[in-house]
Amino acid sequence: MLLTAFFMMFELRSKNIMGKSIKISGQPILCQLFSFIPNELIARAVELYKSDHYYKTMTTRKQLAFLLYGVITRTNSLQSLCKSLLFLEDKLLYIGIDKLPPPSTLSDANINRNSEVFGEIYRLLLEHYKDCLLGPDFSLPINGEVDPADVKLFDATTITLFVDIFKAAGRPPLNGKQKGGLKIQAQMPLSSGVPDLIRITEASSNDRNFLGQLQVNPGTVYVFDKGYLSFFVFDRWTKESVYYVTRLNENATYAVLESTTYDLLEYTWGGVIKDEIVEFTLLRQEIGLKARLITYKDPFTGEILQFFSNMFHLKASTIPMLYKNRWSMEILFKRLKGNFELRYFYSDSSEGIKSQIWIALIAHLLFSVIHKQVKESEQFVTLVAMASNNLGSYICFVSLIKTRQKLTASQRDVKKIQFEMFDLKSRGGFGNPEKSP
Repeated sequence: MLLTAFFMMFELRSKNIMGKSIKISGQPILCQLFSFIPNELIARAVELYKSDHYYKTMTTRKQLAFLLYGVITRTNSLQSLCKSLLFLEDKLLYIGIDKLPPPSTLSDANINRNSEVFGEIYRLLLEHYKDCLLGPDFSLPINGEVDPADVKLFDATTITLFVDIFKAAGRPPLNGKQKGGLKIQAQMPLSSGVPDLIRITEASSNDRNFLGQLQVNPGTVYVFDKGYLSFFVFDRWTKESVYYVTRLNENATYAVLESTTYDLLEYTWGGVIKDEIVEFTLLRQEIGLKARLITYKDPFTGEILQFFSNMFHLKASTIPMLYKNRWSMEILFKRLKGNFELRYFYSDSSEGIKSQIWIALIAHLLFSVIHKQVKESEQFVTLVAMASNNLGSYICFVSLIKTRQKLTASQRDVKKIQFEMFDLKSRGGFGNPEKSP
């Protein structure tokens, strides 16, 4: 009797399910994300760095796919990553992967493969999607004067490591061995929200080294904090018509050449207090560096701040407004550390650690493209969480976010995949797997 009742319930449930038409087409979400990376871009990077020369099974493309899964799901060990990939079964066939790796094979690739190949993939992807990433958020000039397209921000963030292969900043502790540390130096156009220049160095490296190596463009405004102060670089930039906005150290010494003090009633509740032309005497130079110093009262905290710039033609209030946009760099680093696995690394080698950082940056770029595509209808963190928890689902990720409801089988069409939405000349992960590197 119980067995008969069970089969009757199963038959009834099957009919109900069939009545709802659960036929699913398309690709798993992991493969949908991978489709944003055209095969030819991977091939170009591989050819440049010869990164597949000594590998027969663990190609660059496969390593990228496996680690992309790991950083998105925030899997915290190589062993767990390889075990978790087993739950995908044959779903990676859509991107030409028919065999999952043992931990030793993936570990060897992390140790020996040049991490710069993933950096090159990142740069090629950024060039590929640069028009898509330019959103309407900053369409109006800042304070009516500065085009956001001419503004670039840069800053650094530190990642603490459990190994000491990279030298950390600061003095070693008295009660134990100092951990290692990495510093990510990033430059980001204000109008895109995605860094266009990345340098990965030891945490102990000086920020001013990055400033001196920066390839700058005349007419561009660079915004950064006072950790990058270098008066010799500022002098060179001024002669080359390169602009900057930064903060001034409290102990800086200078001579005031001109000064405009605003009425007390104008800045009681916050605003520009003083606008000065100052001169800094540079060592071994007879002529000093002239700059503009804006003293400003924060209307929210009441704190008195000083901003330092070589833009003499702008309104005084524009300088603090430009510096305020530097907060976008903090948002970038919070997104990167908060949504992708950068607490635990799948390798103790320098190349493996840097590879994981580059792949986390690639993941951030892909989700930034999606975020722009869906008109920012969901928060960035929500997009990553939805994908992370459902990488094996066949529902079209972008369409689901746009419609905010589950799609029918007829709506889940493989033709509605991302490469058609962007009208790419080169197909992404849905190209012929046999021709993939």
